[in-house]
Amino acid sequence: MSGIPVIDLASARGGGRAGRLAVAQAIDAACREIGFFAITGHGVSDALVEHLRRCAHEFFALPLADKLAARHPVPGTNRGYHPVGGETLATANDGAAPPDLKEFFHVGPVDVSGDAYYTQPRGRRHFEPNLWPAAPAGFAPAATAYYRALSGLVVFLMRLAALALDTAEGFFDDKVDRSVGTMRLNYYPAQAVPPEPGQLRASAHTDYGGFTILSGEDVPGGLQVRTRDQRWIDVPTSPTTFVVNIGDLLMRWTNDRWLSNLHRVVNPPTTGAASAARLSIAFFNHPNYDALIECLPSQGAPRHAPVLSGEYRDLKYAKTGFTAARAG
Repeated sequence: MSGIPVIDLASARGGGRAGRLAVAQAIDAACREIGFFAITGHGVSDALVEHLRRCAHEFFALPLADKLAARHPVPGTNRGYHPVGGETLATANDGAAPPDLKEFFHVGPVDVSGDAYYTQPRGRRHFEPNLWPAAPAGFAPAATAYYRALSGLVVFLMRLAALALDTAEGFFDDKVDRSVGTMRLNYYPAQAVPPEPGQLRASAHTDYGGFTILSGEDVPGGLQVRTRDQRWIDVPTSPTTFVVNIGDLLMRWTNDRWLSNLHRVVNPPTTGAASAARLSIAFFNHPNYDALIECLPSQGAPRHAPVLSGEYRDLKYAKTGFTAARAG
């Protein structure tokens, strides 16, 4: 396979069941082969994407002291600002590497009610309030609008996934509608000094949950994914053609039919303008914390024991120094 496929969702979004089935089959082929695909026709407006990108660039351009003011007071909480070197993603897959060369801003679910699902002890661990920076002024509204748009897109993608897996189209609806996922605005600074041996912008890892949706920039030092013959290939990215990949729990749901694949973000060239900074916006849908992830009956004899979504994420977070959000 020379690259990842680009799938136009327009016929699935605007047509009938036949259109949805055709797109579902294309998603199935990509997820079985490499676990990554790109999407156009997704319905998220360019203006919405660009507004958040602009706010994110403004935030990361601030002095470090200003950014640290938006750091959560409880270490290991997946909200707010995190400076460069605070995480090594490879450790979630039991790998070893120097700290990743990125800083990021962590956003959690933006629509949380007084329902017991959110307020009981288990819920409070996953639904810590968001922490917003003082500047730029439009950051919180832009992130909130984007988060809502991507939440809706995930539900639609999961319906296509259900069709691809010979399951009722709405099977996943009540398992991802109150997701404990997050959104990360990842910023990879220009590298003024050479990285340590083996140090990358983001070390090789898999994602933990369901679908990840990425808005990236087409600059050197970007995303790579590993093929089944163990080669690393570049994944073309652009802000409004989203890259989608599956995480570990969706792989388990499919009984390993689909591949939760290793990926990484490599360093830019060491000279010239090509070593510029890079921004990416990663939206991680992690199923509802109480969703029991069991291999789908349509996919044969189960290869994995059932696992609760929230417990699985807690285990992965613990390996990278994060915790589920603390009770308030």
